[in-house]
Amino acid sequence: MSVNPDWYLGLSVVLFSIGALGVLIRRNVLVMFMCIELMLNAANLAFVTFARMLDDIGGQVLVFFVLVVAAAEVVVGLGIVVAMFRRRATATADDLHLMKG
Repeated sequence: MSVNPDWYLGLSVVLFSIGALGVLIRRNVLVMFMCIELMLNAANLAFVTFARMLDDIGGQVLVFFVLVVAAAEVVVGLGIVVAMFRRRATATADDLHLMKG
């Protein structure tokens, strides 16, 4: 028994919406990074679903590149968060202006 691809795409839309809502509402930088990761994983789910529907490996190759970009985003983002924690004890998005030289 196979699951209809529409269910996977619907799950991808729900996950992406939750991630976008979290980025817009939350002010904590770590939570914002987790929401961005959720959005990237929702896009990966959509790419894999379309690759499966079309019997093409291109979507799965694209997922590999999205994972590389996500790893780079985590490295740079966590570096910024650590620098913020060294200056202040909090990590809110409103405190990013303190990072100016």
